[in-house]
Amino acid sequence: MKPIAIFRHLECEGPGYFADFLDQQDLPYTLIRVDQNDPVPSCIDDYSALVFMGGPMSVNDDIPWIAKELTLIQQAANQDMPMLGHCLGGQLIAKALGGLITANPVKEIGWHSVARQQNATGEDWLAELPQNFEVFHWHGETFSIPDGASLLLSSQYCENQAFAMGNTLALQCHVEMTTPMVKEWVTEYSDELSAPSASLQSGDLILETLEAKINQLKPIADKIYQRWVQVLV
Repeated sequence: MKPIAIFRHLECEGPGYFADFLDQQDLPYTLIRVDQNDPVPSCIDDYSALVFMGGPMSVNDDIPWIAKELTLIQQAANQDMPMLGHCLGGQLIAKALGGLITANPVKEIGWHSVARQQNATGEDWLAELPQNFEVFHWHGETFSIPDGASLLLSSQYCENQAFAMGNTLALQCHVEMTTPMVKEWVTEYSDELSAPSASLQSGDLILETLEAKINQLKPIADKIYQRWVQVLV
């Protein structure tokens, strides 16, 4: 099997638990460290799937690697190659497939519940998950749902939390988090936590009972990732 290409856009926003999951499944992957100037491939021939992680930049920013990744996503979509996006990664997929990336009504940061949407695609992708479950969030922008895709998840503060189209899954939320990642983000991005609100939790609240929250998140991530890798094995 060809490796899965994982695109990392900032060192502290790497694949996290997703890499652990792939290791558990004995699935090969290659980490493309865009933050370390690893070149974005010009074609998809060497990979079995594409995975895009998060980052503090906007998909609408004029950054050369963004345009290259959008082109790569379009190539993969044309060949029905499986893709997975986390937060910024989900926005990249959405934009490449014709969606719009705009400011969310509020910043959504911290631990918030998402709700499954009742449709056939949702039943396919999320059948083993509860109707409502808590995941991690850290975003100020949101994607629209591209034509032909199906909305899977919504939250109180962001309507479009996930969509699927064919073999592609795009997430606005973060299911890849580990305890060290959450702690690092709270430190690295502390300036974003200076004015807590209903949608934007304080650093102390984010870290409260962190181990328990991560332990509840892992089985959710397992079910989502297991459904995604079905198309690979």
